[in-house]
Amino acid sequence: MNSQSILVIEDEKDISDLIRYNLEQAGYNTMCAYTGEDGLAMASSKLPDLILLDLMLPGLDGLEVCRALKADPRTRSVPVVMLTARGEEVDIVTGLEMGAEDYIVKPFSPRVLVARLRAVLRRKRTAVESEDAPVKIGEMIVDPGRHEVVIDGKPLTVTTTEFRLLHFLARRPGWVFTRDQIVDSTHSEDAIVTDRSVDVHIASLRKKLGEYGQYIETVRGVGYRFREHE
Repeated sequence: MNSQSILVIEDEKDISDLIRYNLEQAGYNTMCAYTGEDGLAMASSKLPDLILLDLMLPGLDGLEVCRALKADPRTRSVPVVMLTARGEEVDIVTGLEMGAEDYIVKPFSPRVLVARLRAVLRRKRTAVESEDAPVKIGEMIVDPGRHEVVIDGKPLTVTTTEFRLLHFLARRPGWVFTRDQIVDSTHSEDAIVTDRSVDVHIASLRKKLGEYGQYIETVRGVGYRFREHE
């Protein structure tokens, strides 16, 4: 059995019960809250390993709950996955900018939901690895120590900004990042990156990476992610 705990903040009891059943069948300890206020109190007192947060909550809505979770030092590091029936780009982008790790749009497959949450928890465990550890995908190595990209044993010529961007995405496979988050991650004194130029850098990287360029995926209306690899 899995000892990890998941807090579900969802006001529709039928949906909450469905999620609880499937998570418990997968071995997770599951807690449920039906309002944003109760969810915040439970998150602070129980400190779950992950929070599944519905955006359409009565009273304190999901975005306000997410903002409060990320502002509290006790819950700041707990991964938040947004659950929304709207699928509106502005809500998804806002949630990601606040620090949510992923989002799932209703209606959803329970099996897919469990798999997505398991992936977030897995990424949380691997996130503690050194920032300087090389990232290996097939025959491609992104080495921050040497500040180089090697494919099939041959160094690839990339700019400083392209390297920063690739390393940022590659060491967090599956995570969705907005353009603003990517800008923040690649900022340096000798390179000016804007949300508009991110697309240009991505296009250049894809071309240089050849077959590995397909790992950089566009998430329409949101930003980019690096495809999870075996």
